[in-house]
Amino acid sequence: MVAHPQRRLVTKIGMTFGVAKCMVAPNQNTGAIMAISLAEGQIFRGLFGDSELSVLFSDSAEVRAMLLVEGALASAQGKLGTIPQESGEIINRMAREVLIDPGHLAAGVARDGVVVPALVAAFATEMQAPEHSAYLHKGATSQDIIDTALVLRLRRVLDILDTRLAGLLDTLAEQADTYKSTPMGARTRHQIATPTALGARIAGWGAPFLRHRQRLAELRPRLLVVSLAGAAGNLSAFEGRGLETADALAEELGLGRAELPWHSARDGICELANLCGLICGSLGKIAQDLLLSAQIGEGLRAGTGGGSSTMPHKDNPTGAEAMLSLARQGQGLAAQVAGAALHAQERDGAAWSQEWLSLPSLIVATGAALRHGLELSKFLSVEPDKLAAVFEDTKGLMMAEAASFALAAHMPLADARTLTKSACAKAVQSGEPLREVIARETMLAIDWDAVFDAQSALGESSAIVARFCEAVARQRVESA
Repeated sequence: MVAHPQRRLVTKIGMTFGVAKCMVAPNQNTGAIMAISLAEGQIFRGLFGDSELSVLFSDSAEVRAMLLVEGALASAQGKLGTIPQESGEIINRMAREVLIDPGHLAAGVARDGVVVPALVAAFATEMQAPEHSAYLHKGATSQDIIDTALVLRLRRVLDILDTRLAGLLDTLAEQADTYKSTPMGARTRHQIATPTALGARIAGWGAPFLRHRQRLAELRPRLLVVSLAGAAGNLSAFEGRGLETADALAEELGLGRAELPWHSARDGICELANLCGLICGSLGKIAQDLLLSAQIGEGLRAGTGGGSSTMPHKDNPTGAEAMLSLARQGQGLAAQVAGAALHAQERDGAAWSQEWLSLPSLIVATGAALRHGLELSKFLSVEPDKLAAVFEDTKGLMMAEAASFALAAHMPLADARTLTKSACAKAVQSGEPLREVIARETMLAIDWDAVFDAQSALGESSAIVARFCEAVARQRVESA
Protein backbone atom coordinates (compact mmCIF):
# COMPACT_ATOMS: atom_id res chain seq x y z
CA MET A 1 0.00 0.00 0.00
CA VAL A 2 1.39 3.39 -1.00
CA ALA A 3 0.53 6.35 1.20
CA HIS A 4 -0.55 9.61 -0.43
CA PRO A 5 2.42 12.00 -0.05
CA GLN A 6 0.18 14.80 1.27
CA ARG A 7 -1.33 12.58 3.93
CA ARG A 8 1.70 10.55 5.00
CA LEU A 9 1.71 10.15 8.76
CA VAL A 10 5.17 9.72 10.26
CA THR A 11 4.78 7.90 13.53
CA LYS A 12 7.55 7.47 16.02
CA ILE A 13 6.76 5.22 18.91
CA GLY A 14 8.83 5.74 22.00
CA MET A 15 8.30 4.86 25.59
CA THR A 16 8.53 7.54 28.26
CA PHE A 17 7.25 6.55 31.69
CA GLY A 18 5.34 3.75 29.96
CA VAL A 19 3.43 6.11 27.61
CA ALA A 20 3.57 5.65 23.84
CA LYS A 21 4.19 8.92 22.00
CA CYS A 22 3.02 9.64 18.43
CA MET A 23 4.48 12.51 16.44
CA VAL A 24 2.73 13.88 13.38
CA ALA A 25 4.84 15.06 10.50
CA PRO A 26 5.05 18.86 10.22
CA ASN A 27 3.29 18.91 6.84
CA GLN A 28 0.43 16.75 8.08
CA ASN A 29 -3.06 18.24 7.96
CA THR A 30 -3.90 19.42 11.48
CA GLY A 31 -7.17 17.49 11.29
CA ALA A 32 -5.07 14.40 12.02
CA ILE A 33 -4.11 15.76 15.42
CA MET A 34 -6.46 14.74 18.21
CA ALA A 35 -8.58 17.60 19.52
CA ILE A 36 -8.44 18.25 23.24
CA SER A 37 -12.23 18.63 23.19
CA LEU A 38 -14.02 15.71 21.53
CA ALA A 39 -16.86 18.10 20.73
CA GLU A 40 -14.53 20.03 18.41
CA GLY A 41 -12.51 17.16 16.91
CA GLN A 42 -13.30 15.77 13.50
CA ILE A 43 -13.86 12.22 14.73
CA PHE A 44 -16.32 12.75 17.59
CA ARG A 45 -18.01 16.08 16.98
CA GLY A 46 -20.97 14.43 15.24
CA LEU A 47 -21.59 12.49 18.45
CA PHE A 48 -20.59 14.93 21.18
CA GLY A 49 -20.49 18.29 19.41
CA ASP A 50 -22.96 20.96 18.38
CA SER A 51 -21.90 23.11 15.45
CA GLU A 52 -24.75 25.60 15.86
CA LEU A 53 -23.66 26.44 19.40
CA SER A 54 -19.92 25.90 19.02
CA VAL A 55 -19.65 28.60 16.37
CA LEU A 56 -20.90 31.16 18.91
CA PHE A 57 -17.82 30.45 21.04
CA SER A 58 -15.29 30.41 18.21
CA ASP A 59 -12.43 32.91 18.26
CA SER A 60 -13.92 34.72 15.30
CA ALA A 61 -17.35 35.04 16.92
CA GLU A 62 -15.82 36.37 20.12
CA VAL A 63 -13.72 38.95 18.28
CA ARG A 64 -16.70 40.05 16.22
CA ALA A 65 -18.89 40.41 19.31
CA MET A 66 -16.24 42.46 21.13
CA LEU A 67 -15.84 44.76 18.14
CA LEU A 68 -19.60 45.27 18.07
CA VAL A 69 -19.52 46.25 21.73
CA GLU A 70 -16.66 48.70 21.15
CA GLY A 71 -18.54 50.23 18.23
CA ALA A 72 -21.80 50.49 20.15
CA LEU A 73 -20.02 52.08 23.11
CA ALA A 74 -18.48 54.73 20.86
CA SER A 75 -21.82 55.34 19.18
CA ALA A 76 -23.56 55.76 22.55
CA GLN A 77 -20.87 58.16 23.76
CA GLY A 78 -21.06 60.13 20.54
CA LYS A 79 -24.81 60.55 20.93
CA LEU A 80 -24.35 61.63 24.54
CA GLY A 81 -21.66 64.12 23.49
CA THR A 82 -18.93 62.65 25.70
CA ILE A 83 -16.85 62.01 22.58
CA PRO A 84 -17.20 63.72 19.19
CA GLN A 85 -20.28 62.34 17.45
CA GLU A 86 -18.40 61.90 14.20
CA SER A 87 -15.79 59.78 15.94
CA GLY A 88 -18.50 57.65 17.54
CA GLU A 89 -20.15 57.06 14.18
CA ILE A 90 -16.87 56.20 12.43
CA ILE A 91 -15.75 53.82 15.19
CA ASN A 92 -19.15 52.11 15.13
CA ARG A 93 -19.06 51.73 11.35
CA MET A 94 -15.49 50.46 11.33
CA ALA A 95 -16.32 47.94 14.07
CA ARG A 96 -18.60 46.25 11.55
CA GLU A 97 -16.14 46.43 8.67
CA VAL A 98 -12.73 45.71 10.20
CA LEU A 99 -11.47 42.14 10.12
CA ILE A 100 -8.99 41.10 12.79
CA ASP A 101 -7.25 37.75 12.71
CA PRO A 102 -7.72 36.15 16.16
CA GLY A 103 -4.34 34.49 15.81
CA HIS A 104 -2.67 37.91 15.84
CA LEU A 105 -4.06 38.51 19.34
CA ALA A 106 -2.57 35.40 20.91
CA ALA A 107 0.72 36.94 22.05
CA GLY A 108 -1.10 39.80 23.74
CA VAL A 109 -3.46 37.43 25.54
CA ALA A 110 -0.56 35.34 26.79
CA ARG A 111 0.97 38.51 28.18
CA ASP A 112 -2.11 40.30 29.53
CA GLY A 113 -4.39 37.40 30.45
CA VAL A 114 -7.25 39.07 28.55
CA VAL A 115 -7.78 39.77 24.87
CA VAL A 116 -9.07 43.35 24.92
CA PRO A 117 -5.77 45.30 25.10
CA ALA A 118 -4.47 43.53 21.99
CA LEU A 119 -7.86 43.83 20.30
CA VAL A 120 -8.13 47.57 20.91
CA ALA A 121 -4.59 48.11 19.64
CA ALA A 122 -5.27 46.05 16.51
CA PHE A 123 -8.57 47.83 15.92
CA ALA A 124 -6.97 51.26 16.25
CA THR A 125 -4.26 50.25 13.79
CA GLU A 126 -6.74 48.91 11.27
CA MET A 127 -8.86 52.07 11.48
CA GLN A 128 -5.95 54.20 10.21
CA ALA A 129 -7.67 57.23 11.63
CA PRO A 130 -5.86 58.27 14.84
CA GLU A 131 -8.00 61.38 15.22
CA HIS A 132 -11.01 59.09 15.73
CA SER A 133 -9.44 55.95 17.22
CA ALA A 134 -8.20 58.12 20.11
CA TYR A 135 -11.77 57.88 21.47
CA LEU A 136 -11.96 54.11 21.16
CA HIS A 137 -12.64 52.19 24.40
CA LYS A 138 -12.94 55.41 26.40
CA GLY A 139 -13.72 54.75 30.07
CA ALA A 140 -14.31 51.04 29.61
CA THR A 141 -12.31 48.15 31.01
CA SER A 142 -11.60 44.76 29.47
CA GLN A 143 -14.29 43.04 31.51
CA ASP A 144 -16.94 45.43 30.23
CA ILE A 145 -16.21 44.44 26.65
CA ILE A 146 -15.72 40.71 27.28
CA ASP A 147 -18.80 40.23 29.45
CA THR A 148 -21.06 42.27 27.20
CA ALA A 149 -19.77 40.39 24.14
CA LEU A 150 -20.52 37.15 25.96
CA VAL A 151 -24.06 38.31 26.71
CA LEU A 152 -24.61 39.13 23.03
CA ARG A 153 -23.76 35.54 22.15
CA LEU A 154 -25.73 34.10 25.07
CA ARG A 155 -28.81 35.80 23.69
CA ARG A 156 -28.53 33.56 20.65
CA VAL A 157 -27.73 30.57 22.87
CA LEU A 158 -30.98 31.02 24.78
CA ASP A 159 -32.92 31.23 21.52
CA ILE A 160 -31.41 27.95 20.29
CA LEU A 161 -31.97 26.12 23.57
CA ASP A 162 -35.54 27.35 23.81
CA THR A 163 -36.32 26.24 20.26
CA ARG A 164 -34.97 22.79 21.00
CA LEU A 165 -36.81 22.55 24.31
CA ALA A 166 -40.04 23.46 22.54
CA GLY A 167 -39.41 20.88 19.83
CA LEU A 168 -38.65 18.20 22.40
CA LEU A 169 -41.85 19.00 24.31
CA ASP A 170 -43.95 18.83 21.14
CA THR A 171 -42.48 15.45 20.26
CA LEU A 172 -42.86 14.03 23.76
CA ALA A 173 -46.46 15.22 23.89
CA GLU A 174 -47.18 13.46 20.59
CA GLN A 175 -45.55 10.24 21.76
CA ALA A 176 -47.27 10.36 25.14
CA ASP A 177 -50.66 10.72 23.46
CA THR A 178 -49.88 7.86 21.07
CA TYR A 179 -49.06 5.47 23.92
CA LYS A 180 -51.41 6.77 26.61
CA SER A 181 -53.16 3.37 26.82
CA THR A 182 -50.18 1.08 26.15
CA PRO A 183 -49.55 -0.98 29.31
CA MET A 184 -46.05 -1.62 30.58
CA GLY A 185 -44.51 -2.66 33.84
CA ALA A 186 -43.47 0.23 36.04
CA ARG A 187 -40.32 -0.24 38.07
CA THR A 188 -39.38 1.21 41.41
CA ARG A 189 -35.96 0.76 42.97
CA HIS A 190 -34.97 -1.28 39.90
CA GLN A 191 -37.68 -3.89 40.51
CA ILE A 192 -41.03 -4.55 38.90
CA ALA A 193 -43.78 -2.56 40.61
CA THR A 194 -47.29 -2.15 39.17
CA PRO A 195 -48.65 -1.54 35.67
CA THR A 196 -48.52 1.89 34.11
CA ALA A 197 -48.96 3.31 30.63
CA LEU A 198 -45.97 4.07 28.46
CA GLY A 199 -47.60 7.41 27.72
CA ALA A 200 -47.58 8.28 31.42
CA ARG A 201 -43.86 7.52 31.60
CA ILE A 202 -43.21 9.73 28.57
CA ALA A 203 -45.30 12.52 30.12
CA GLY A 204 -43.14 12.15 33.22
CA TRP A 205 -40.07 12.58 31.05
CA GLY A 206 -41.50 15.73 29.54
CA ALA A 207 -42.89 17.51 32.61
CA PRO A 208 -39.53 19.00 33.75
CA PHE A 209 -38.95 20.56 30.34
CA LEU A 210 -42.09 22.65 30.75
CA ARG A 211 -40.46 24.13 33.83
CA HIS A 212 -37.08 24.46 32.10
CA ARG A 213 -38.65 26.61 29.37
CA GLN A 214 -40.28 28.75 32.04
CA ARG A 215 -36.97 29.07 33.86
CA LEU A 216 -35.26 30.09 30.63
CA ALA A 217 -37.85 32.79 29.98
CA GLU A 218 -37.48 34.10 33.54
CA LEU A 219 -33.69 34.07 33.20
CA ARG A 220 -33.55 36.28 30.10
CA PRO A 221 -34.04 39.71 31.76
CA ARG A 222 -31.56 38.87 34.51
CA LEU A 223 -28.85 37.52 32.21
CA LEU A 224 -29.14 39.54 29.01
CA VAL A 225 -27.97 42.86 30.42
CA VAL A 226 -25.09 45.09 29.42
CA SER A 227 -21.90 45.24 31.49
CA LEU A 228 -20.26 48.66 31.79
CA ALA A 229 -18.58 49.64 35.04
CA GLY A 230 -15.03 50.79 34.29
CA ALA A 231 -11.77 49.83 35.89
CA ALA A 232 -12.89 49.33 39.49
CA GLY A 233 -16.62 48.91 38.91
CA ASN A 234 -17.69 52.44 39.89
CA LEU A 235 -17.73 54.12 36.44
CA SER A 236 -15.17 56.68 37.64
CA ALA A 237 -13.80 57.40 34.15
CA PHE A 238 -17.14 58.42 32.65
CA GLU A 239 -17.20 61.97 34.05
CA GLY A 240 -20.40 61.51 36.01
CA ARG A 241 -22.33 60.04 33.08
CA GLY A 242 -21.44 56.38 33.53
CA LEU A 243 -24.87 55.01 34.34
CA GLU A 244 -26.32 57.06 31.50
CA THR A 245 -23.68 55.68 29.16
CA ALA A 246 -24.40 52.12 30.27
CA ASP A 247 -28.09 52.61 29.56
CA ALA A 248 -27.31 54.09 26.14
CA LEU A 249 -25.00 51.15 25.36
CA ALA A 250 -27.78 48.73 26.32
CA GLU A 251 -30.12 50.49 23.90
CA GLU A 252 -27.54 50.37 21.11
CA LEU A 253 -27.11 46.60 21.53
CA GLY A 254 -30.72 45.73 22.27
CA LEU A 255 -29.80 44.39 25.68
CA GLY A 256 -31.35 44.98 29.06
CA ARG A 257 -30.18 47.71 31.41
CA ALA A 258 -28.16 46.54 34.39
CA GLU A 259 -29.45 48.13 37.56
CA LEU A 260 -25.97 47.93 39.07
CA PRO A 261 -22.49 46.97 37.76
CA TRP A 262 -21.99 43.21 37.90
CA HIS A 263 -18.29 42.57 37.30
CA SER A 264 -17.90 40.39 40.39
CA ALA A 265 -21.56 39.35 40.75
CA ARG A 266 -21.76 36.21 38.64
CA ASP A 267 -25.21 35.03 39.69
CA GLY A 268 -26.64 35.54 36.20
CA ILE A 269 -23.98 33.33 34.64
CA CYS A 270 -24.39 30.78 37.44
CA GLU A 271 -28.15 30.76 36.92
CA LEU A 272 -27.61 29.89 33.26
CA ALA A 273 -25.16 27.16 34.26
CA ASN A 274 -27.63 25.78 36.79
CA LEU A 275 -30.36 25.73 34.15
CA CYS A 276 -28.05 23.81 31.82
CA GLY A 277 -27.37 21.38 34.65
CA LEU A 278 -31.10 20.89 35.20
CA ILE A 279 -31.71 20.32 31.49
CA CYS A 280 -28.87 17.81 31.43
CA GLY A 281 -30.33 16.01 34.43
CA SER A 282 -33.74 15.67 32.78
CA LEU A 283 -32.19 14.47 29.52
CA GLY A 284 -29.99 12.03 31.38
CA LYS A 285 -33.05 10.54 33.08
CA ILE A 286 -34.63 9.82 29.69
CA ALA A 287 -31.40 8.33 28.37
CA GLN A 288 -30.96 6.12 31.42
CA ASP A 289 -34.54 4.83 31.20
CA LEU A 290 -34.02 3.95 27.55
CA LEU A 291 -30.74 2.20 28.28
CA LEU A 292 -32.32 0.15 31.07
CA SER A 293 -35.20 -0.78 28.78
CA ALA A 294 -32.72 -1.89 26.12
CA GLN A 295 -30.85 -3.95 28.71
CA ILE A 296 -33.93 -5.97 29.71
CA GLY A 297 -35.37 -6.09 26.18
CA GLU A 298 -38.84 -5.02 27.24
CA GLY A 299 -39.91 -3.54 23.91
CA LEU A 300 -38.88 0.10 24.27
CA ARG A 301 -35.82 1.31 22.40
CA ALA A 302 -34.39 4.57 21.16
CA GLY A 303 -34.82 3.89 17.45
CA THR A 304 -32.04 2.45 15.34
CA GLY A 305 -28.74 1.99 17.12
CA GLY A 306 -25.14 1.52 16.09
CA GLY A 307 -23.31 -1.62 15.08
CA SER A 308 -20.49 -3.58 16.63
CA SER A 309 -17.12 -4.23 14.99
CA THR A 310 -17.32 -7.93 15.79
CA MET A 311 -20.84 -8.89 16.96
CA PRO A 312 -23.34 -8.85 14.07
CA HIS A 313 -26.34 -9.16 16.39
CA LYS A 314 -25.62 -5.93 18.26
CA ASP A 315 -27.80 -2.84 17.84
CA ASN A 316 -26.14 -0.53 20.32
CA PRO A 317 -28.13 2.40 21.80
CA THR A 318 -25.53 4.92 20.67
CA GLY A 319 -27.67 8.03 20.92
CA ALA A 320 -28.91 7.26 24.43
CA GLU A 321 -25.36 6.49 25.58
CA ALA A 322 -24.06 9.77 24.16
CA MET A 323 -26.94 11.70 25.70
CA LEU A 324 -26.28 10.22 29.13
CA SER A 325 -22.53 10.91 28.86
CA LEU A 326 -23.17 14.50 27.81
CA ALA A 327 -25.70 14.95 30.61
CA ARG A 328 -23.17 13.77 33.18
CA GLN A 329 -20.50 16.01 31.71
CA GLY A 330 -22.89 18.96 31.73
CA GLN A 331 -23.72 18.53 35.39
CA GLY A 332 -20.03 18.43 36.25
CA LEU A 333 -19.32 21.56 34.24
CA ALA A 334 -22.25 23.35 35.89
CA ALA A 335 -20.53 22.81 39.21
CA GLN A 336 -17.33 24.32 37.80
CA VAL A 337 -19.17 27.43 36.66
CA ALA A 338 -20.80 27.69 40.08
CA GLY A 339 -17.32 27.81 41.58
CA ALA A 340 -16.70 31.02 39.68
CA ALA A 341 -19.33 32.70 41.87
CA LEU A 342 -16.56 32.99 44.47
CA HIS A 343 -15.33 36.10 42.70
CA ALA A 344 -12.92 38.01 44.93
CA GLN A 345 -13.09 41.78 45.40
CA GLU A 346 -13.84 43.93 42.32
CA ARG A 347 -12.35 41.53 39.74
CA ASP A 348 -10.92 38.05 40.05
CA GLY A 349 -8.94 36.82 37.06
CA ALA A 350 -8.85 33.20 38.22
CA ALA A 351 -12.59 32.97 38.88
CA TRP A 352 -13.38 34.83 35.68
CA SER A 353 -11.22 32.62 33.50
CA GLN A 354 -12.76 29.57 35.17
CA GLU A 355 -15.97 30.60 33.42
CA TRP A 356 -14.13 30.82 30.10
CA LEU A 357 -12.84 27.29 30.55
CA SER A 358 -16.16 25.70 31.51
CA LEU A 359 -19.17 27.70 30.33
CA PRO A 360 -18.77 27.19 26.55
CA SER A 361 -18.23 23.46 27.03
CA LEU A 362 -21.28 23.30 29.31
CA ILE A 363 -23.49 25.01 26.76
CA VAL A 364 -22.26 22.83 23.91
CA ALA A 365 -22.76 19.66 26.00
CA THR A 366 -26.29 20.77 26.89
CA GLY A 367 -27.10 21.59 23.29
CA ALA A 368 -25.67 18.31 22.01
CA ALA A 369 -27.63 16.35 24.62
CA LEU A 370 -30.79 18.18 23.57
CA ARG A 371 -30.03 17.36 19.95
CA HIS A 372 -29.83 13.68 20.83
CA GLY A 373 -32.99 13.98 22.90
CA LEU A 374 -34.89 15.37 19.94
CA GLU A 375 -33.76 12.52 17.71
CA LEU A 376 -34.44 9.79 20.26
CA SER A 377 -37.90 11.08 21.11
CA LYS A 378 -38.88 11.25 17.43
CA PHE A 379 -37.79 7.70 16.67
CA LEU A 380 -38.82 5.71 19.71
CA SER A 381 -39.16 2.05 18.85
CA VAL A 382 -42.08 0.55 20.75
CA GLU A 383 -43.17 -3.11 20.66
CA PRO A 384 -46.42 -3.35 22.67
CA ASP A 385 -46.36 -7.16 22.65
CA LYS A 386 -42.97 -7.19 24.36
CA LEU A 387 -44.11 -4.55 26.84
CA ALA A 388 -47.12 -6.73 27.67
CA ALA A 389 -45.04 -9.90 27.90
CA VAL A 390 -43.65 -8.76 31.24
CA PHE A 391 -47.07 -9.40 32.77
CA GLU A 392 -46.79 -13.08 31.90
CA ASP A 393 -43.09 -13.28 32.66
CA THR A 394 -43.68 -12.05 36.21
CA LYS A 395 -46.63 -14.43 36.70
CA GLY A 396 -48.95 -11.52 37.40
CA LEU A 397 -47.05 -10.40 40.51
CA MET A 398 -47.28 -6.77 39.47
CA MET A 399 -51.04 -7.05 40.00
CA ALA A 400 -50.59 -7.87 43.69
CA GLU A 401 -51.60 -4.38 44.78
CA ALA A 402 -54.81 -4.59 42.76
CA ALA A 403 -55.50 -8.03 44.22
CA SER A 404 -55.10 -6.78 47.79
CA PHE A 405 -57.57 -3.95 47.13
CA ALA A 406 -60.06 -6.41 45.61
CA LEU A 407 -59.81 -8.57 48.72
CA ALA A 408 -60.21 -5.50 50.93
CA ALA A 409 -63.81 -5.27 49.75
CA HIS A 410 -64.40 -8.47 51.73
CA MET A 411 -62.03 -8.08 54.71
CA PRO A 412 -59.88 -5.51 56.52
CA LEU A 413 -57.15 -4.08 54.28
CA ALA A 414 -54.38 -5.31 56.58
CA ASP A 415 -55.69 -8.87 56.33
CA ALA A 416 -56.03 -8.52 52.57
CA ARG A 417 -52.41 -7.47 52.27
CA THR A 418 -51.24 -10.33 54.45
CA LEU A 419 -53.18 -12.84 52.37
CA THR A 420 -51.88 -11.38 49.12
CA LYS A 421 -48.29 -11.41 50.35
CA SER A 422 -48.62 -15.06 51.29
CA ALA A 423 -50.09 -15.87 47.87
CA CYS A 424 -47.20 -14.03 46.18
CA ALA A 425 -44.67 -16.12 48.09
CA LYS A 426 -46.41 -19.33 47.06
CA ALA A 427 -46.60 -18.19 43.42
CA VAL A 428 -42.89 -17.45 43.38
CA GLN A 429 -42.06 -20.80 44.97
CA SER A 430 -44.35 -22.87 42.75
CA GLY A 431 -44.01 -20.92 39.54
CA GLU A 432 -47.78 -20.66 39.21
CA PRO A 433 -49.49 -17.45 38.15
CA LEU A 434 -50.53 -15.33 41.12
CA ARG A 435 -54.08 -15.20 39.78
CA GLU A 436 -54.49 -18.96 40.13
CA VAL A 437 -52.90 -19.13 43.56
CA ILE A 438 -54.91 -16.30 45.07
CA ALA A 439 -58.19 -17.53 43.57
CA ARG A 440 -57.56 -20.94 45.12
CA GLU A 441 -56.55 -19.44 48.47
CA THR A 442 -59.64 -17.24 48.90
CA MET A 443 -62.64 -18.86 47.16
CA LEU A 444 -64.30 -15.45 47.19
CA ALA A 445 -66.74 -14.16 44.58
CA ILE A 446 -64.24 -11.87 42.92
CA ASP A 447 -63.88 -11.32 39.16
CA TRP A 448 -60.18 -12.15 39.06
CA ASP A 449 -60.06 -11.74 35.28
CA ALA A 450 -60.98 -8.09 35.73
CA VAL A 451 -58.58 -7.65 38.65
CA PHE A 452 -55.68 -9.06 36.65
CA ASP A 453 -56.46 -7.04 33.51
CA ALA A 454 -53.52 -4.62 33.11
CA GLN A 455 -55.74 -2.03 31.45
CA SER A 456 -57.75 -1.74 34.63
CA ALA A 457 -54.62 -0.93 36.60
CA LEU A 458 -53.38 2.02 34.56
CA GLY A 459 -54.98 4.43 36.98
CA GLU A 460 -55.22 7.98 35.67
CA SER A 461 -52.50 7.54 33.07
CA SER A 462 -54.70 8.93 30.30
CA ALA A 463 -55.60 11.97 32.41
CA ILE A 464 -51.92 12.54 33.23
CA VAL A 465 -51.07 12.43 29.53
CA ALA A 466 -53.93 14.76 28.68
CA ARG A 467 -52.83 17.27 31.30
CA PHE A 468 -49.25 17.15 30.00
CA CYS A 469 -50.33 17.65 26.40
CA GLU A 470 -52.57 20.56 27.41
CA ALA A 471 -49.68 22.20 29.27
CA VAL A 472 -47.41 21.84 26.23
CA ALA A 473 -50.03 23.37 23.94
CA ARG A 474 -50.71 26.22 26.38
CA GLN A 475 -47.02 27.02 26.74
CA ARG A 476 -46.61 27.01 22.98
CA VAL A 477 -49.36 29.61 22.63
CA GLU A 478 -48.06 31.75 25.50
CA SER A 479 -44.53 31.82 24.10
CA ALA A 480 -45.57 32.56 20.52
